[in-house]
Amino acid sequence: MKTIRLTAAQAMVRYIENQFNEVGDRIIEGIWVIFGHGNVAGIGEALSEAKDRLPTYR
Repeated sequence: MKTIRLTAAQAMVRYIENQFNEVGDRIIEGIWVIFGHGNVAGIGEALSEAKDRLPTYR
């Protein structure tokens, strides 16, 4: 097994994008955000890296 190093924000985004219901549908299809209103920079970068798997709506 290979070790994967992630920031807390990257780990949270991976956790969110891997949540499925019992039928196999993704529980959270995308994230609504308003950047610059108290959001930390790390979560924005992590969401940007996952934009093909977890869309970010503004």
